Amino acid sequence: MEILVDGRQLAHRVEVAAGFVQRLVGLLGRSGLAPGEGLLLSPCTSIHTLGMRFPIDVLLLDEAGTVLRVLEGLPPWRIPAPSRGTKMVLELGPGSLAATPVTTGERIAFSTGRQLDRWPSLR
Repeated sequence: MEILVDGRQLAHRVEVAAGFVQRLVGLLGRSGLAPGEGLLLSPCTSIHTLGMRFPIDVLLLDEAGTVLRVLEGLPPWRIPAPSRGTKMVLELGPGSLAATPVTTGERIAFSTGRQLDRWPSLR
């Protein structure tokens, strides 16, 4: 899956962690993310980087994909304060948001290839 913001590519290879175990494990055990890679946790209201080996860039999103909070270079062993209304979290490799800046209030979209799709409905 590809992640776009205002028509600009933010990531071109994003995994979706929708199941409980997938969200629980997240990026633990990985040594890093290659440029353009990411992990979308959905549903998800908050994250931590306990046990991680590398910093990440993070976008906290509402159910429509609107950016509620931007965390650049979140180091390992941190628990950021949650943001009200968060329904999804996009985790990206460090420097991703420097290369493609994203600000609060922008809307993220995803593309599965040919056409732009809506965010999956959250239950």
